[in-house]
Amino acid sequence: MSSENPDVTGADCPRPPEEASGVSAPDAARRSSSIARRVAWSFWWRRLVRWVLVDLLALLAVLAALWVGYARYLPEGALTYHGLVPTEGTSLALAWGLGPDSSGLGSLALRVAPAAGGEWFFPVGRDLLVLWPAGALLLALEALSLMGIFSDIRRVRRRLKPLNALALRAEALGSKDIIDASKIESLEQAIERAGVDSPQVSTGVEDLASIEVALNGLLRQMQEAKLQQIRFVSDASHELRTPIAVIQGYVNMLDRWGKDDRAVLEESIAALKVEGAHMQELVEQLLFLARGDSGRNVLERVPVNLGALVLEVVDESAMIDSEHDYMLGFGREAAEDARYVVIGDASMLKQSIRVMVQNAARYSPAGTAVTLGVSADEESVSYSVRDEGIGMTPEEATHVFERFWRADAARDVSKEGTGLGLSIARWIVERYGGTIDLVSREGVGSRFTVRIPRT
Repeated sequence: MSSENPDVTGADCPRPPEEASGVSAPDAARRSSSIARRVAWSFWWRRLVRWVLVDLLALLAVLAALWVGYARYLPEGALTYHGLVPTEGTSLALAWGLGPDSSGLGSLALRVAPAAGGEWFFPVGRDLLVLWPAGALLLALEALSLMGIFSDIRRVRRRLKPLNALALRAEALGSKDIIDASKIESLEQAIERAGVDSPQVSTGVEDLASIEVALNGLLRQMQEAKLQQIRFVSDASHELRTPIAVIQGYVNMLDRWGKDDRAVLEESIAALKVEGAHMQELVEQLLFLARGDSGRNVLERVPVNLGALVLEVVDESAMIDSEHDYMLGFGREAAEDARYVVIGDASMLKQSIRVMVQNAARYSPAGTAVTLGVSADEESVSYSVRDEGIGMTPEEATHVFERFWRADAARDVSKEGTGLGLSIARWIVERYGGTIDLVSREGVGSRFTVRIPRT
């Protein structure tokens, strides 16, 4: 049996990034080193400037300390400002040749001549020579720090190595066709086969997997929007069919007997008024939701006292509905309390409160109470509406905000309503970044809590 080395030059063997991009390994290394040197030298110059500033500050600190020591030997009146600043007439000068070494730094002296007369000489050069070892040590440390430029170049080169490989790889990818024409043709055919009713794009090409995921997600959103539109039109047609049938029935009854029978005439007119008002309410709510879906509902953003709005709705409801007791869980002074102020549209927020109150009264027996409350914290203001009505099961509570949805028990209790009120209230609340919490128990009642952010 013979042993051979595996072929590493075949077409299927992955090539280094620099070979795939047409850049040789030496060229890539030189380019990386050049970048590393430029980065390292830029840091070196900044380090040099910092050390020069440190040296200047150290020299100033030493001179200041020497001057403080010399000032103790000067006579009174030569200095002012706590004995640190020469007075007017006092002269300062540096003189050479006064020390034992007439030519070196040790001969440097400071001459102070007060205005009152006399001269004082201080051996500045000799004192500086005493501190010279400390200065030399500092300079040596600075020199070692500046010589670190070579290790900095190597360190920067190591840090840049992954980025350099990434750049070479990107250059390699840019120099060739990532997706050939056959793959594009497969994608086009898959898109033609797919549609809103069948949201599934599949080509079987691995390189197109991410594009397939994005397209399938978009098609699913389009399918959901189409189904929602179909449901909306179907539900609206169903809700309009009932009042139209009733109106048509009473019109036929008027045509047959209403001309001569006063009782039939009055009954038909009353029924037509009720059904006409119901249709008007339904159409207005449909138009409101349609404008909201298309972004044509304009919402103001001004300071509004939520407590005052709740009080207004309570007073209005008590005036037009004598069958229920409308109670407040807070004092009327809340209408003037700044804690309950939010930024919003007064008419829209009041409409959401009115929807909640009407819903509570509609599904509560006569003689029961509808209680409203207001609370506030640092971030939001909340109002609540609690009734003693039929309540809901947990499953029903999950659907209560859907358009045209009404529980079977709700349909049995009340024939009024369109099934759109709570949908409108949720739309208003969500446009202000608010939330609605529902707690309900069948046979006991429900409590809606609406939270509106302050801003």
